[in-house]
Amino acid sequence: MKQELLLNTVEIVTGVCETVSEAKAELHESIVSIREVTDPMGIDLYCAGSHPFASPKSQPVTDKDRYARMIDRTQWWGQQMVIYGVHVHVGLDSRDKALPIVDGLINYQAHFQALSASSPFWGGEDTGYASQRALMFQQLPTAGVPYHFSTWKQYEAYVADMVHTGVIDDISEIRWDVRPVPRFGTVEMRISDGLSSLQDIGAIAALTQCLVDDMSTTLDNGGSIPVMPPWYRVENKWRAARYGMEAIIILNAEGDEMLVTDHLRMELERLAPVAEKLGCSAELADVERIITGGAGYQWQHKIAAAHGGDLREVVKDNIRRMNIA
Repeated sequence: MKQELLLNTVEIVTGVCETVSEAKAELHESIVSIREVTDPMGIDLYCAGSHPFASPKSQPVTDKDRYARMIDRTQWWGQQMVIYGVHVHVGLDSRDKALPIVDGLINYQAHFQALSASSPFWGGEDTGYASQRALMFQQLPTAGVPYHFSTWKQYEAYVADMVHTGVIDDISEIRWDVRPVPRFGTVEMRISDGLSSLQDIGAIAALTQCLVDDMSTTLDNGGSIPVMPPWYRVENKWRAARYGMEAIIILNAEGDEMLVTDHLRMELERLAPVAEKLGCSAELADVERIITGGAGYQWQHKIAAAHGGDLREVVKDNIRRMNIA
């Protein structure tokens, strides 16, 4: 459990896990431990892409030099960061696979964004977006869709330039939606909004692990990972943030398009043998449950509509979902 940018936030981190179910169990244990502290204080736990009505500038910032520097540099945008996400690391057996797999995961950015989108409200208003968080977070320096690098040497040169010019002090300050993490030997998928249920987190983790394993096998067999043009990558992110499950996404460099949920179902079928090998078939199947039952932003809209737009009920519903976990 770690401090985060805002004092209202606790980041929960697992150790290295062999399976998604193991990671879910660790997260559950951590939540139980946190509740032993928060329950007597009358504090509820909430997790989504954003809080629907909290005033961003009213949230105290953690007293830490790196956070103070970030707020000083980013000013108004940095003061808006009442946003929360889920990050999934998957270990690799070769550094040479990291950058191709980063490119590959960006091809699925819209899928993850649509499944996890849970930040439609901001400052008490309906933004019209499924994920306000996605567009808010990319306003920070070095955040957003990563660049394409053909070689690890090119990536190292980029990091060196960022340090030399004072854009970052440490490689961890590169906050891309997907990034390699050299100190862990992983690729880190950071696209997803915060999710209130462990079932949903497990679904996102399983989809991530299956895709990475599938791409790793492709590279082992001498294949390559397609790289979409940067304008398609950026457009897909916007479409998923705006329309969520109803996004028509761009599939490839040729510009072919499909409803994101239709393509997800095709991918679930394709990845089923990979999930069986990795021991996460049940968790991958929960992706279909999100598709049919609704993503977080859809539930928030439904609850708000049922209670005359009262966003406090949206928060209460989220808290109930966490308590089921």
